Amino acid sequence: MERREVGVGLVGYKFMGRAHSNAYRQVARFFEVDPAPRMTAICGRDEAGVREAADSLGWESYETDYHRLVRRDDVGLVDVVTPGNTHREIVLAALEAGKHVICEKPLANNLAEAREMVLAARDAGTVNMVCFNYRRAPAVQLAKRLLEEGRLGEVRHWRATYLQDFIMDPSFPLIWRLKKEVSGSGALGDIGAHIIDLAQFLVGPIAEVVGMTETFIRERPLEEASAGGGLSASGGTQTGEVTVDDAAAFLARFEGGAMGTFEATRFAAGRRNQNSFEVNGSKGSLAFDLERMNELEVFFTEDEPDVQGFRTVNVTEPDHPYAGAWWPPGHILGYEHTFVHTIKDLMDGIKAGVSPAPTFEDGYRCQAVLEAVEKSAESREWIKPEYGGV
Repeated sequence: MERREVGVGLVGYKFMGRAHSNAYRQVARFFEVDPAPRMTAICGRDEAGVREAADSLGWESYETDYHRLVRRDDVGLVDVVTPGNTHREIVLAALEAGKHVICEKPLANNLAEAREMVLAARDAGTVNMVCFNYRRAPAVQLAKRLLEEGRLGEVRHWRATYLQDFIMDPSFPLIWRLKKEVSGSGALGDIGAHIIDLAQFLVGPIAEVVGMTETFIRERPLEEASAGGGLSASGGTQTGEVTVDDAAAFLARFEGGAMGTFEATRFAAGRRNQNSFEVNGSKGSLAFDLERMNELEVFFTEDEPDVQGFRTVNVTEPDHPYAGAWWPPGHILGYEHTFVHTIKDLMDGIKAGVSPAPTFEDGYRCQAVLEAVEKSAESREWIKPEYGGV
């Protein structure tokens, strides 16, 4: 029987565009998916850039206007990987056109936009998903299984950090990620959103937060000045204001009673992309670090006293989540595989007519925590996320 296909229209073609493109190319080669994605069209405003991306990434055609893309009859799924300030408009247009939609994280730049997107998706009745790809590292899925099986007992502690260092240099330019009107927030929304989503996936809803944010470098060279050595009229380098946080940290209480700590920064020297968490329960603990993403550290109090201690589980066995579709045991997976797994589950959702988690509603709940942290940083008070309204 010939496998069905769903035409994909991808909006955006740089870092995330490359990651998603690779996932669409690979998923049907390693997983039994029906429908399989067809790389129909990629979209970007710069015609020369998007044409080159279509050629190099394997897309059949390109568009320079997302309105044309979402109206195409040969596109059934729209994938949005653009900066946050454009998510709402593109997603709403795709939903109005009756398309399935996957959107990069965070879902929106604020809670009001996220709510509008959730309600529009509900009215459209098509499949929706937010790309929190780290849920789909096999080790994270194994952690979920252990928690669901009660192997750790009553969960008491969650602690998570997402640490990077790529903007520490004061001469690093004022890219879009450092402008609130484009990105919504800084380290908090860019990488903090990931550990918030992982926390709510693994431990459960966050009930209240108290947090702080900081911007260490408040002026940076404009991108044009940085690229061309441009000078202001006074002879100095042209600069602009950084309007987002460089770092965020907060405490949380979970609805289930656990305590949580979170830290997200792009100023942790030597930490390139350390997304890590630890869960402590009444019967044991587990720990994960993305920089060693094939490993899950586990400890169980029921072990005999003379052999107690954390053990390292290499999560590459055939019975581990997703791993059996790839290589023999011990042959490790990488960052890009988390996107392939995401698209695999999205294809399964389209077949079943069910939105796979994390749905837009999950993205909304993450956005509610982001907003609560920002409010707390301003008021220096405990704030409850506003989950209502959807």
